[in-house]
Amino acid sequence: MVATPASASPRKDARRIAPSRLAWLALCGALLVWPAAQAQDAASLRARHAALRETLSTNAFRRPLHVESRQGDGELRGDIHAVIEQPYASVGPALTPVGAWCDILMLHLNVKQCTASRSSAGEALRLAIGRKFDQPLADAYRFEFGYRVLAARPDYLHIALQADEGPLGTRRYRIQVEVVALDAQRSFLHMSYSYAHGAVARMAMQTYLATAGRDKVGFSVVGTDAGGRPVHVGGTRGVIERNTMRYYLAVEAYLGALAVPAAQRQEKRLNDWHSGVERYPLQLHELERDDYLRMKRGELRRQQASLARAPGPSGRLRIAA
Repeated sequence: MVATPASASPRKDARRIAPSRLAWLALCGALLVWPAAQAQDAASLRARHAALRETLSTNAFRRPLHVESRQGDGELRGDIHAVIEQPYASVGPALTPVGAWCDILMLHLNVKQCTASRSSAGEALRLAIGRKFDQPLADAYRFEFGYRVLAARPDYLHIALQADEGPLGTRRYRIQVEVVALDAQRSFLHMSYSYAHGAVARMAMQTYLATAGRDKVGFSVVGTDAGGRPVHVGGTRGVIERNTMRYYLAVEAYLGALAVPAAQRQEKRLNDWHSGVERYPLQLHELERDDYLRMKRGELRRQQASLARAPGPSGRLRIAA
């Protein structure tokens, strides 16, 4: 978290922020978050699936997927709904353990380390968030998310993560995932995220969007150009939508790898995640496959070495295979 000096105006403070900190604003959307007040139950989530039935069956993704976002007074929020072609009996238990979320989150190119822990205060995820290239962990931003399973029933799962503060005055990070059984073979997943920001973060984001992020777009179509081609949302909503999709694809890759032997899962997850983002090059292309795999393999080796050196019992949980 970066404090704003009392004598500095938000505009001047934003101009002084280093480029690496401007890049952080693009990463804020990388943290899947949502307010607990928006939590649903199994019946509500099935009703949402019914309401989205037409959108899920016919859309630009050519798959049962829906992304939306909005920007309110001092808060950014996004939602993703998707049908998963796997039974809830497999999906629910797979997504429940806190350690599973390190395997999921580490697929994102900006997540440099993830450690799951358990203590008398409860379960938590400690994340290091950085740039889209190799960098020392000392240069990454550290977050600790409290992890709670709010519901784990035979047909419905609801998990939530919460971090109160982040850099540049950002706050109230919320991560929430709900999954409900649709039938014997399919599940319906909802991700929602939000974080709050103040004047310093808002000005820094505007600087990022005027420079490195000026040509980046999201998925929502907000109009058409003179040639009738779709115009996609940009700005902060574009940032959030891109990261929502990256994390959905991480969940998809994680679940898809469960069918192979444990020793092969990590490599399959990495390759499937990269294949997933490359379906949407306009929004998501960042690294070539070899560069992504090289970076992630190195980060995962570093993480495993760190876990191996940790004295026990330390409360750290073994990362799932």
